[in-house]
Amino acid sequence: MDVYDQEIFGPVLSVVRVDTYDEAVELINVNRFANGTAVFTRDGKTAREFEFDIEAGMVGINVPIPVPIGAFSFGGWKDSLFGDTHMYGPESFNFYTRRKVVTSRWPEASESQIDLGFSTH
Repeated sequence: MDVYDQEIFGPVLSVVRVDTYDEAVELINVNRFANGTAVFTRDGKTAREFEFDIEAGMVGINVPIPVPIGAFSFGGWKDSLFGDTHMYGPESFNFYTRRKVVTSRWPEASESQIDLGFSTH
């Protein structure tokens, strides 16, 4: 159905049945969208495997919406991500700031044995 093939946002629940866990993971991972998904289980091993096996930006374990508050990232992977970074969660530091890396070394002149070949004139 189109509701599964298109990424829609709204009060819609799409249910797709598969026979095995591996089929479920494959179904999710081959989709061109990767905003979010959830699993409902009482099995901790299954939950942990799902967490690592799924290729999506948001993964819920026993929660219907995998973004409980605004401090967590909202945004998916693949065709669900617009731009190169998320504007919420830890990546927001990259979104809202410009980082700079400075590498510096200040040895004592009398202790330095490094010769970089620069002219001393």
